Amino acid sequence: MSKEWFASWFDTPFYHTLYSNRNEEEATQFISNLFKHLQIPEGAKILDVACGKGRHAKSMHALGMNVTGIDLSCNSISTANEMATTGLRFDVWDMRKPYKETNFDVVTNLFSSFGYFEDPADDDLAIQSMQAVLEKNGLFIFDYMNPEFIIKSLKAREIVSRGELQFHIQRKVEKGFICKQINFLHEGIEHEYTEQLKVIKFEQFQKLFQALGYTVEETYGNYDLSPFAFGSSPRQIWVLRKTT
Repeated sequence: MSKEWFASWFDTPFYHTLYSNRNEEEATQFISNLFKHLQIPEGAKILDVACGKGRHAKSMHALGMNVTGIDLSCNSISTANEMATTGLRFDVWDMRKPYKETNFDVVTNLFSSFGYFEDPADDDLAIQSMQAVLEKNGLFIFDYMNPEFIIKSLKAREIVSRGELQFHIQRKVEKGFICKQINFLHEGIEHEYTEQLKVIKFEQFQKLFQALGYTVEETYGNYDLSPFAFGSSPRQIWVLRKTT
């Protein structure tokens, strides 16, 4: 069986080069505002699922939280572990399996770190695995793109320059996914990678979360914590409480 696209692409240095413009300040401000608004107490035990290099986990730890970040990418976790300290640690893990520790007060899955899988059963495994390690009455904070907004503003073709690298990107909606093809030349060698995010609308998540016994506490449409609006919000950010 061939390696899944996300396991290959996310573990390359080129992925991090392409997305090197991701806003650390915005991530810090989002976490700070959200955690203060939700009154999450210092010392809360938090699992950040699909944490990447740990930018959100770092912000949580700075607020006094006890944070574990997990990600499938060995390279990302290796980088994240450079800032590991008391109350901040990282582990290589597949989000489709419940983490080896349980009883987390908060579980987060941020920046559309979901919706990669071809098989809907894998989506279910990931959501159920995150729920399984969450303490009763704990919070699940889930952040995903709003496909209605994204599709409406989709750029079919784009060239992104990062230093000497030029990424040629093509986007389309196909078979229920927003697909991205990424081509670039590095040291005379042509590289091609793909990304895909499943089109999952607000009402689909709403039905899923209700079926799992979550209570919806808040829904936001962007990192400034503005209210969710179906056609105009770029994000769908869910704050859910595990009640069963």
